[in-house]
Amino acid sequence: MGIDMKMNIKNIFSAVAAAAMLTACVGDLNTIPLNPTDVTSETAYGADEEGYVQGLTKIYFQLVSNNTQDLEVADGGASEFIRAFWSTQEVTADAAKCAWGDAWVNDLNNNTWKGDVLNDAVYAVYVRTLQGITYVNEYLRQTSDANLDLRGCSADVKAKVQEYRAEARFLRAFFYWAALDTFGQVPFSTENSPFGGGYNPPQTSRAEVFDYVVSELIDLASDGSAMPAAQSNYPRADKGSCLGLLARMYLNAEVYTGTAMWEDAKAVCEKIFALGYKLAPTHAELFRGDNGENPDAKGEFLFAASYNAEHTQSYGGTTYLTLSTLSGDDGAVNITGINGGWAGNRVPYEYVAKWFTDVKGQNYETGEYQYTDKRAGYFYIKGRSESMQDNLNTFLNGWSCIKFNNVPHDVDPVDYASTAATKNFSDIDWPLIRLGEINLIYAEACMHAGGNASAQVKALTDRAGVSAPKTIDADFLMAERARELMWEGHRRTDLIRYGKWISGYNWTYKGGNFGGQDLPAHFNIFPVPSTELSTNPDLEQNPNYARP
Repeated sequence: MGIDMKMNIKNIFSAVAAAAMLTACVGDLNTIPLNPTDVTSETAYGADEEGYVQGLTKIYFQLVSNNTQDLEVADGGASEFIRAFWSTQEVTADAAKCAWGDAWVNDLNNNTWKGDVLNDAVYAVYVRTLQGITYVNEYLRQTSDANLDLRGCSADVKAKVQEYRAEARFLRAFFYWAALDTFGQVPFSTENSPFGGGYNPPQTSRAEVFDYVVSELIDLASDGSAMPAAQSNYPRADKGSCLGLLARMYLNAEVYTGTAMWEDAKAVCEKIFALGYKLAPTHAELFRGDNGENPDAKGEFLFAASYNAEHTQSYGGTTYLTLSTLSGDDGAVNITGINGGWAGNRVPYEYVAKWFTDVKGQNYETGEYQYTDKRAGYFYIKGRSESMQDNLNTFLNGWSCIKFNNVPHDVDPVDYASTAATKNFSDIDWPLIRLGEINLIYAEACMHAGGNASAQVKALTDRAGVSAPKTIDADFLMAERARELMWEGHRRTDLIRYGKWISGYNWTYKGGNFGGQDLPAHFNIFPVPSTELSTNPDLEQNPNYARP
């Protein structure tokens, strides 16, 4: 009988230490530990299913891990992949600024990072993605047909392992996407690459990695693939996840490769629409503490990272976006259903005024304001000031965003307060890919390649309580993505695709000035972390960034 892993990944994460397949620094990928007492991929597997489940769990856990054993950062929370990637996407752009005084935080706030100075968030994205790829490669080696036969695995076990291998390949594709988006060229390896001490995978161009990821996703989403069917494997990956990431790849193809692929983006979105995903009735329930159990919210997710206050205790992810947005004096227990506040992230008022033009009548004493678009209801303004001018690191300057709320969608926060007082971590699953994003990808593809996305756009604006536009143009789509996907980790990539990242659009503290200024052209990608350059002489620094 197979192990039921479908809905238990929150619980199985707590046992991930037993699945420590290997530890590897980025400068020496694919190296088996030398200590014979370590649990390795060579000793973790057998004839039954358990070892293969644990091995796959180790890979999924790379999305939410706080383990700093292989990372040279002091703050475990800052080492988590989702938190780090979010920071590079949002804090660097117009939607978020953090009040903390850490040097690496201020470099993201002000777009002043350097190639020869380590930035913790940039470093964490680099290490977590390449470690994840390493784990996948070793997992695929250890689950080859020859190894399964050698261990005496039954036909049933072999069939389940084929599904797990497909999931692992998707995760590798996801990590490669994050790496190529952030760094451009990245060290590239697969299960067929050489491995062992002293081997360093070669840096490979963005376009070549793009082609590889696309080919993997097409294969995994095909009819003959062992990947579980769409909407059958939550919160783990399935064919819907593969198509969702593929749509995102095609959306940004011109940035990644120099060649637009709008027709391909359209076609993939249409395949997704046929799979039965549905928009949640309300936007807010997508980000509540029961979103992984609420069928209406879960029905919009193509891929999610699972969090649980008891089992997936991470100071990253949705815990970070819940706790960092309020102070200890705000009464987070009665507002966002979690015990505490870190006084960190805020939305610049300029972002609110530009993209949520219906907001008015703000009263900073009562915390009340008026709006029509329901997505403008995520702000907490009591005791705040509008301007961050000359006060970037003062938490009460700017608007708090309470979009991520740990209170279940059908429970009053006051009624939840006694439970909330016991919650030091979030129960909110992170929607890594959801149908709302796919609707907007489709609209953008139709704008470029022809087609009618009015129904998909109207579905989003109807849910938000506002009218759909008569014309769907680039200005509307940029604004709508700012509203629909606020703080979901898309903003830097969006601004680059729209040609607004380097020049043509200023935001609060862009380039270190309150009013904003143009960025150097090489800031379209981040530098290779200085620690990796120091330990691996084969690595090239990205253009116009200094080496250590």
